[in-house]
Amino acid sequence: MRVILLGAPGSGKGTQAGLAAEQLGISHVASGDLFRAAVNRGDELGNQVKSYMEKGLLVPDDVTIKMIMERISRPDCASGFMLDGFPRTLEQAKALDRAMGERGAQIDQVIYINVTVNELVRRLSGRFICRECQTPYHMVSSPPKTPGKCDRCGGELYQRSDDNPETVKKRIDVYLADTAPLIDYYRASGKLVEVSGEGDIDDISRNLIQAVTKG
Repeated sequence: MRVILLGAPGSGKGTQAGLAAEQLGISHVASGDLFRAAVNRGDELGNQVKSYMEKGLLVPDDVTIKMIMERISRPDCASGFMLDGFPRTLEQAKALDRAMGERGAQIDQVIYINVTVNELVRRLSGRFICRECQTPYHMVSSPPKTPGKCDRCGGELYQRSDDNPETVKKRIDVYLADTAPLIDYYRASGKLVEVSGEGDIDDISRNLIQAVTKG
């Protein structure tokens, strides 16, 4: 069972990927974790990744694909895996298909966690952080006991510039623009299944599992 999980920032994709992979008995492969692990290893691939990240550049597709393919070839992925955070673009999806095809394998299913833009903005723009101890809060899901003050140290809570509603909306728009061709690509292949990402976390998880197992 080889699955890709897609979803915009704020869709709960990372949380759901971890829950679903555990229940399905397959490996959760998050591209962000792979980047960090590669850098920490300090091998040739890790040094390549580090050099791009230090310059604030995106890691090239060929390097990322190499890293993904190395990870999913390990024994713990033999019974299946769930890719989280990759691919992000149509070019990456095609490159992944080519690389897997060379090994006589393919992606079996693609799950898209669909959340409205308004809900994504609400989730992402509600984040605040303590200036003193960096404890995170969310005005909806985990608000402080006293507005504007940290429960732990009493420090002032502030909102990062990239968490304000305007900036969040732009980030989401960029993601959706990049992902639209990717969604169309997988839909045309007959592998795409959409799952609503709004509502109770357990209900979303249950629907996601059903979508994978029915596929």
